[in-house]
Amino acid sequence: MELLIAFSLLIVLIEFQEQISCFSLSIPASPGYYQDGDFVIGGLFSLRVTARDNKIKFAFNDAMAIPEAVIVNLTKNYQHMLAMVFAMEKINKEPNILFNMSLGFYLFNDDFFETKAMESSMALLSGASPPIPNYSCRPEKTDKLVAVIGGISTGISTQISRVLSLYNVPQISYAPFDQSLGTRDKLQSPYQFPVHTAALYQGIIQLLLYFTWVWVGLVVPDEMRGELFIKEITEEMIKHGICVAFAEKDPVFSSFGQVRWYQLIVHLIMTRVVIAFGDSHDFLTLVSLINSGAIFGNIWITTSDWYTAILPFKQNGIYTPFDGALSFSVHKDEILGFKDFQKSVQPRKYPYDIFIQDVWSILFECPHVYEHVVKKLSQCEQNGSLSTRSLNVWDMNTSPLSYKVHEAVYAIAQALHEELSLRVNLDSFDKCGLQSPLPWKLHPFLQKGKLGRNINEENIVTQEDSATKLDIFNYHSLQSGTKAQVKVGEYLFESHSVQHLFLNDKLINLGVYNNQIPFSLCKQSCPLGFRKTQYSWYAICCYYCVPCPAGEITNETGMDQCFKCPEDQYSNKQRNQCLPKIIAFLSHEDTLGVVLVSVAISLSAFSAMILGLFIHYRDTPIIRANNRNLSYVLLVSLMLCFFCSLTFIGQPRTVTCVLRQMIFGVVFSVAVSAILAKTFIVVMAFKIIKPGSTLQMWMVTRVSNAIVCCGSIIQVCICAVWLGTYPPFPDVDMQSEYGQIILLCNEGSTLAFYCVLGYLGFLASLSLLIAFLARRLPDTFNEAKTITFSMMVFCSVWISFIPTYLSSTGKTMVAVEIFSILASSAGLLGCMFLPKCYMILLRSGSHFRKKVFK
Repeated sequence: MELLIAFSLLIVLIEFQEQISCFSLSIPASPGYYQDGDFVIGGLFSLRVTARDNKIKFAFNDAMAIPEAVIVNLTKNYQHMLAMVFAMEKINKEPNILFNMSLGFYLFNDDFFETKAMESSMALLSGASPPIPNYSCRPEKTDKLVAVIGGISTGISTQISRVLSLYNVPQISYAPFDQSLGTRDKLQSPYQFPVHTAALYQGIIQLLLYFTWVWVGLVVPDEMRGELFIKEITEEMIKHGICVAFAEKDPVFSSFGQVRWYQLIVHLIMTRVVIAFGDSHDFLTLVSLINSGAIFGNIWITTSDWYTAILPFKQNGIYTPFDGALSFSVHKDEILGFKDFQKSVQPRKYPYDIFIQDVWSILFECPHVYEHVVKKLSQCEQNGSLSTRSLNVWDMNTSPLSYKVHEAVYAIAQALHEELSLRVNLDSFDKCGLQSPLPWKLHPFLQKGKLGRNINEENIVTQEDSATKLDIFNYHSLQSGTKAQVKVGEYLFESHSVQHLFLNDKLINLGVYNNQIPFSLCKQSCPLGFRKTQYSWYAICCYYCVPCPAGEITNETGMDQCFKCPEDQYSNKQRNQCLPKIIAFLSHEDTLGVVLVSVAISLSAFSAMILGLFIHYRDTPIIRANNRNLSYVLLVSLMLCFFCSLTFIGQPRTVTCVLRQMIFGVVFSVAVSAILAKTFIVVMAFKIIKPGSTLQMWMVTRVSNAIVCCGSIIQVCICAVWLGTYPPFPDVDMQSEYGQIILLCNEGSTLAFYCVLGYLGFLASLSLLIAFLARRLPDTFNEAKTITFSMMVFCSVWISFIPTYLSSTGKTMVAVEIFSILASSAGLLGCMFLPKCYMILLRSGSHFRKKVFK
């Protein structure tokens, strides 16, 4: 049944929107509730939603015309009128406030109709129904009018202001604060209750962050107030990493078939949290729209302007989709004595209140009958108490709008008090002369009072207390089957840097989620080992998750950036933890190290065997013909070359880093210089020393010795300069090998290192050139061919070494250099001495062969 009512509410409101322009001032104004006084304050309120309204008389046992298309009676709004009556009764009991003069009131119900609000405003001025413009039919009432309180929405307040501003009558609006009311040309803007928008925005943002809701929707009225709200709160949300999933304006749709209706449905399905900014009337149709469709499971966040519990429906009806809604309201204390006053309200106490009769009949469900299309009210419990009514139709707690009405009455009374005080001080106080007050004289006092005008008066409109406190309410189910707003927290705003949010999690009810906080994200947080990367204009909330690069991790979900591990650590495969790096170097325990050590020792032993063989057969022609002393030097230097490769294996230390390159450079220079000397001897022996030549062989021998010494000394000088300027030193490489700390020897001066290699290359190239030229010289013991081949092997190895060395890292780089040393040395050993060994062992006579092969 209640769903049917809600659906009907939506349809009729749509029809009302289309036909509202058809109303004219020819429709009689609704009767008002008048109470005389020395000064009269007008009040324009909204008690129900109707499509049409005829003149009605409310009284028990009296006939009344049936109003057409009464959509819903907002019985809780009657509290606004009671707040005004209560405030005036208290003021009238205090003789010092108005100098023994009294306040009266003239109250109207405009039924959320802007045209009726305008008619009622004119009725306040003329006192006739229908009103007669610029003519006072009831001067005893009209002349006493000093101010007007109303209306409930921006549109109604604007229409009231259009009439009252012509006569300069002060108007205090209890509608939500709207800056656009202060920017209308040629209109006197109504006074409004200033609101600290920064506190409200920050409170909403802090609540969203508390529940980690960063993907939210906005629903606002299609007017300047809604536009401003979207602009300002969106800017603040972006600063805090919150994104607006959608911003829907004009929630009151003209028909169900419109694209925007389906668009809103899609938005509500895709977005869990929705912020609704506007007053109750703005969302009457929205409430019906949502209720007539499916339950989307949204969490609604509202302000006090949208009083969620205003409609008189029970728990299983209209409010099911709004179960768990959260609302912000400016902190206010309960009006002292107002609850007791409400308990004492009865129709008999206020017989002239035409509104209480209708409200009472609804609250107490008075039986009625129809006679000739006339409704008869009877047997109504006139002695009943409002405190006995259920929360779905009446709430004894002071609503935010009732509090505003109460404060507005006191603001007018204070302005009257100050105006009267001036007359007393000027000795012009005459009670008779006060029967015709001038309303515009109250403007200066209202401007200085608690309520400020919103015509860009910074000292009034932006007036802020040192701290703003907001109460947070939650929409709750009660055992009685109805709903109520329950205070679940507070928000205290002192400045953007000083703000405090207090929430009682035990009291918060999130409706269909059974107190499980729902997710409201465009995308779930990136897991460990991944980071966010932006890809759309929802830059903060919508993103891709990409894995962290090597060496970087994320140890929390939803991180924007990966962070690097310390240099001595590396990231695991999951990129969520840093692990200590393994210290690595070419050690004697490694397989590669064992192989290289074995090869070096074997080649050294083989060199020693050949040296022993050459010493044993030193008198043979083949050894004597090739300068055996140079052969001994070459074999010893090659043996040392094999041994020097051992210094490259093991943990690098200062001594080993310095010695290994120096030993390598000097020993290899001795070996290559010896080969160069041998080449020189071959050339000298066959080209220069001829029969009858005066040059003696002993001179050639001395020159060859000098070549070995000079070649070695030059390399020693290069190494000495290297040691004196920028010598090698132990170093670590943490980047080349993933997950490893490479211990290595930094060569220090790279130029000196390549000078050592370059000098060896120069000696080898010179030997190769000379030997190549002498390769065809005739002689049985000519070494030119073997020197040519040995130098070709030597040069090939070290030419290949350079690019391989530069492209290698860590242990591989050391292994490349060791391999080059062993390969080049082995090449020299094999090419220079294996042919001689073959000739010595296999071609030295039958006696030796028999001895060997016996």
